[in-house]
Amino acid sequence: MRALLQFTLDLFDPPAPAPTRTPRQQQPTADDARQHPPAIPLGDVLSRVSFVHPRASREVVLGNARVAYEFTRGKRRTIGFVVGAEGLSVRAPRWVALRDVDAAVVEKSNWILRKLSETQQRQDRLEATRIDWKDGVSFPFLGQQVTVRLNPHHAFDGVGAVLDAIADDGLPTLRLALANNAGSAQIRDAAQAWLMRQARRIFIERLDHFAPRLGVRWKKLSLSNAATRWGSASADGGIRLHWRLVHFRMSVIDYVVAHELSHLRVMDHSPRFWETVESVVPDYELLRRQLKDEAVPRW
Repeated sequence: MRALLQFTLDLFDPPAPAPTRTPRQQQPTADDARQHPPAIPLGDVLSRVSFVHPRASREVVLGNARVAYEFTRGKRRTIGFVVGAEGLSVRAPRWVALRDVDAAVVEKSNWILRKLSETQQRQDRLEATRIDWKDGVSFPFLGQQVTVRLNPHHAFDGVGAVLDAIADDGLPTLRLALANNAGSAQIRDAAQAWLMRQARRIFIERLDHFAPRLGVRWKKLSLSNAATRWGSASADGGIRLHWRLVHFRMSVIDYVVAHELSHLRVMDHSPRFWETVESVVPDYELLRRQLKDEAVPRW
């Protein structure tokens, strides 16, 4: 038994090393150099990340990133940095030397790379939400997914679309009066027309709800398609709201409506303005973050 036990242990124990003699140090040969080339720095092996502005006129390497940025001069006192969807823009006074601009970019590199990375991730998330307009596609309406179905045999009383109740898949169905072979542009335009009608109806309803509570009167509603703003208000009572707000839940729409109506009382973003918003939408800070963070489908 002892012999058997010893044999079992030997199977799992590493064998004893054989005695060795210290080898004589040899000079490397040409063959050794060919078989074992010099080590290459890891930074040179990894592919370099690139952030290229479409109107780039200058370029710099920051860490492991190549940043090609838009550079302009103007009447300003300091060097300014803006990171947007297109990339980095740098603006400098006319009297600042280019070497000083380069030094400022390097000094600001951590902030620049972080913002470029965050913007790229945001763009990737947006691209992942791009709608492929065809029969069966879905998109959010008031925070809930709606499925598009083509129905060429129905005119829907001349409006071109109707929203049905919950279907078998658990989603409401938007039926469009289009042929089964309708192109993606036709489907997109028909869905957009329906959404814009819903937007106007919902916005008027919410404006009429909040205006008396804020003690203001709105006079005109315009649907906006602005690239960077969800809404605006003018002193004459005009309100502009982006029609694609109807992708969001009603609570988010309420925040934007209350925000713009509050500008009819306070035409700035002072503490008094935010107190006015809070008086009708107490959780406006949470809704404001949701409006900023939630990805809106790409069209």
